[in-house]
Amino acid sequence: MDRTQGQSEPVERSAVAPAPPAETSGASGAPAASGSPAGSVPGVPAPAPGPVARIVTLTAGDFTLTVNPVDGSEIEPRRPGTGGTAPAKRDAAGRSARDAAARPPALPGPAAPVLPLLAREEERARLVRLLSRGRSIRLTGPAGSGRTALLDAVAADCAGLAPDGVVRLSGYGHQQPGELLHALYAAVYEASRERPERTQLLTRVRDIGAIVLLDDLEMGGAPLDELLRATPECAYLLAATPDTRAPSDDSHLEEVFLGGLGRAECLELLETGIGRALTEEETAWAGDLRFASEGLPLRFVQAAALLRQRDERNLTASGDEDEEPGVFEERQRDAAFIPLPTLAEGAAPAELLASRVSESARAALRIACALGGELPHHAHLPALVGDTHADAAVAELLGCGLLTPVGSRYRLAAGVARQLEEAGFGDTADEEARTAARHYAWWTGHASVTPERVAAEADAVLAALAGADVVAAVLLARTAAPAFAASRHWEAWERVLRSGAEAARKAGEVAEQAYFHHELGVLALCEGRLDRARAELEASIGLRGALADKRGTVAGRRALALVTDREKAGVEVSPPLRLEAPVTAAPATPTPAVAPEAVTTVLPAATTPASPVTSASVTTPMAPVVPVIGRPAVAPTTLSDVFEDAFPLDAKPTPAAPSPSPARPSAAAARARAQAARRKPVLLAAAGALTVAVLGTVVALTMTGSDDPEVPAGGTGPAASSTPTPETGVAGTSGNDPAPDPGTTAPDAPASDTPERGVSPDPNQPSRTPTRRPQTSPGHTPPTSDPNPNPKPSSPGPDPTPPTPTPPSTPTPTPTPTPTASPAGSPSST
Repeated sequence: MDRTQGQSEPVERSAVAPAPPAETSGASGAPAASGSPAGSVPGVPAPAPGPVARIVTLTAGDFTLTVNPVDGSEIEPRRPGTGGTAPAKRDAAGRSARDAAARPPALPGPAAPVLPLLAREEERARLVRLLSRGRSIRLTGPAGSGRTALLDAVAADCAGLAPDGVVRLSGYGHQQPGELLHALYAAVYEASRERPERTQLLTRVRDIGAIVLLDDLEMGGAPLDELLRATPECAYLLAATPDTRAPSDDSHLEEVFLGGLGRAECLELLETGIGRALTEEETAWAGDLRFASEGLPLRFVQAAALLRQRDERNLTASGDEDEEPGVFEERQRDAAFIPLPTLAEGAAPAELLASRVSESARAALRIACALGGELPHHAHLPALVGDTHADAAVAELLGCGLLTPVGSRYRLAAGVARQLEEAGFGDTADEEARTAARHYAWWTGHASVTPERVAAEADAVLAALAGADVVAAVLLARTAAPAFAASRHWEAWERVLRSGAEAARKAGEVAEQAYFHHELGVLALCEGRLDRARAELEASIGLRGALADKRGTVAGRRALALVTDREKAGVEVSPPLRLEAPVTAAPATPTPAVAPEAVTTVLPAATTPASPVTSASVTTPMAPVVPVIGRPAVAPTTLSDVFEDAFPLDAKPTPAAPSPSPARPSAAAARARAQAARRKPVLLAAAGALTVAVLGTVVALTMTGSDDPEVPAGGTGPAASSTPTPETGVAGTSGNDPAPDPGTTAPDAPASDTPERGVSPDPNQPSRTPTRRPQTSPGHTPPTSDPNPNPKPSSPGPDPTPPTPTPPSTPTPTPTPTPTASPAGSPSST
């Protein structure tokens, strides 16, 4: 027996005193109860509440979705009278907050120098003019050409043109317009707990009138046309690279190409970046760099960083000339004067720039290489790097041109990831990805982190999930999936669920695998993919049944019942049956039979026979009448009886009108008719076989009568047989084979009267050479005897063995055989 049984449980005391009861609120925002909790000690403050699971309720189309991170999401039909109305649009204050959230966050540390927008005045004025007229534009330029900076300037010029303002979206990683339409809807409407279905979404985004700046576009063709058709009141400025798929001819987009800068603009940008005038040597170097990089502004931002680092090191080295080199320094001192970078280093400067930044910045670059170029938010870097000041590394890397803004986050600039991997920054990618996965698993599962903050880190979380081991991947997917679902970022939700299901299968975590399949089924049900929803839910129910998880099984069966209801409601309804007025007849009159060709619905007799039948009075549901093939009442005994009516031998005319009492044939008559019909083809086949056999026998007897008879020694005539044998046919074939063509020459058939007629000749005996005879007409009858009884062989051969002598016999006339049909179909004599 436990010693503590019957005693009160110890009270866990918090180190931090909680707020007064009147001001304390729970996770849901409701004030806490004023009464003391059970087990509390008077005079002792109540313990601080632990982490609370984030249970969020959303409206997804016709369903109410409750995101439960513990047991799985629950879905049920939406209650009548709730939802269905379009939410209000954001006002001016809401649009300002939306624009601030769409920009990259402010970075700690010294501010990077603001670079001017050079040589873009003409393109800027043209873009503003076209957008003010409601035209959509596709801005095409290579990576590093300054497309994002030009979009920022255009957004400032078009602030008051559209009624819904300027909406900034990022198309990075989106190949279909669905998620972009949901992002546009969330940016314009104040609907934090609603994700409309496709029909509602298309209806509401059609009323949006805004200037949409879509950076890093990755789709074209039909998906881009769908996006433009769904929002006819919006004017788009689409920024894309030249390798992006081109739009279709029916899109009616204006094309604007953004090229490189001129020589004067490149020199001005370089001087602004380093804060001084260029020397003659640096000017020549900048001219060569412009020729190699085609004047891309990104290359000159990086070149300015190279020159700044060179100036800092040269000044530091010149100040330390009088000092002796330290023997305890971690690295060797640089030379007194650092020359200009080479042209190759200026064209690919990532390795040289990374070698001259701080250690925290280099650690951040390793993390970015491990995450596929995605850099986590600067608030995560102190935990990932292990340096409390690592958050300032982002501003340092951004000033060097190694990072570029993508929406509300940063990632490595174009070509930087490849250069860093060649320099060895990707050697520890597996370890960095595991560290990031464990960190994000803790962070996404914390109750203080809102789903919107998790959605902002979606790309970094997905990259960490792809590079982590199976254990860390399962844990990260389990904690991040509910946050993505609550933030309505369902594309990331689906990707996390699929990655988590695969990792759980590899790790052998059956319970987690069942959870992921359940969530995938709920997601597919919300999006209307019923086949996928049924497959995922059935898999989840099977796994949870094996684990005896009753609550999970019940939740899965409820969702599966909704799938079944949707499938029944989505089945194409058959055309309505033709309703006829009931015929008033005497009770003794038999009910007429219904023919299969005219299937109608028989209404029940009304209370008043004379009352007319209307569509409003028909309230009783009637089962459809299915025509059934008529079968005899007696159970069939043969296959012919079974398929007699299904496959009739004789075409039967369709009756013009149903007879009151159709006469159905009896079973005996049907069986007799089937046997007679089956006997006809058998008799025809037997007759044909008999005819062929007779013709073959006659032709064989005619050709082998006395042309070349084989008379035994001492005989006076050929030996005749009264019974036709199977050998009287074509040599080398059976007796049932047809006779040869009269126009051809048939070989000799050996005729003997010995009992061994059907025995094959002795293989030790030499074979005889057939005698060639002239052709005979069909009407010519050969003579019965040959004047030369002993013909010589046509060709000499080996010494043949003389035939066995037989006693002479008197030739008898050959009687005409009377052929009869044998059971096997072969001819025989009577």
